[in-house]
Amino acid sequence: MSAPFDATNLDDVIHGKLRLAIMAYLSAASDATFGEIKQRTSASDGNLSVHLRKLEEAGYIDIEKRFVDRKPQTRAALTASGRTAWLAYLDQLRTLIQP
Repeated sequence: MSAPFDATNLDDVIHGKLRLAIMAYLSAASDATFGEIKQRTSASDGNLSVHLRKLEEAGYIDIEKRFVDRKPQTRAALTASGRTAWLAYLDQLRTLIQP
């Protein structure tokens, strides 16, 4: 039998709606541009920037800013600790849905 579900064990950094969507998308992609994440999550530029920064400050994602064809490009990728936190978040949710 698995441990009982405890909502207080959910990672508050990940649990926000947009941050959850970002983490889910990045967990399946090796990395993604700001535009790709924006399109997949239907977020506004400002809202996405704020939530990417929160995930970066938590150490869950790395942000790389560079120029491609003379245009600025922002890319995001999960860090090792971000992947660990994501898997722990999913494990906590599994305690809720598994008998």
